[in-house]
Amino acid sequence: MGRTLAIGDIHGCDKALTTLLANIGLSSEDTLVVLGDMIDRGPGSREVIEQLLQLQQKVKLIALCGNHEEMLLQSLERGFPKMIWVGSGALATLDSYGGNLSDIPESHVHFFKSLSDFWQTETHIFVHANVDPQLPMTDQSIACLRWQHFSGEEHPHCSGKTVVCGHTGQPSGFPAICDGYI
Repeated sequence: MGRTLAIGDIHGCDKALTTLLANIGLSSEDTLVVLGDMIDRGPGSREVIEQLLQLQQKVKLIALCGNHEEMLLQSLERGFPKMIWVGSGALATLDSYGGNLSDIPESHVHFFKSLSDFWQTETHIFVHANVDPQLPMTDQSIACLRWQHFSGEEHPHCSGKTVVCGHTGQPSGFPAICDGYI
């Protein structure tokens, strides 16, 4: 049985992703959970998605929808970028694709539309942002899963599983580990 590894908030940093992947030595037995926010801010959003699409052929890849992918999907539906997305790093993503929403390849659009809201094992729950600890995962709001910041004061989830989340930067640069959360 392989490892389960989680990567949060790549934010278009394709070179950092390449370096990380080279150093963790993924095997076909491994499961890689990408916790969302794969795009925006960094210069290589397109390249990040290309790497993830290639990884799908080599490992079990679980890709979750973050708030940045949500904004991209909403913009695709509208046919133009939402202003909140523009202020959150969309221009870097659009630049990496050639400047326009229409330049995003269909395979990438399909990838974005296929993203999950959460994923769980017998012992862990993986989400982009946070969970309501009192609600089962099937009753969680999208707003909580994609937008709610982690405070470190949350109660453990009612399932008893450890919640693994991204979204909220840690001043130390290291993951916060507390009762029921990573």
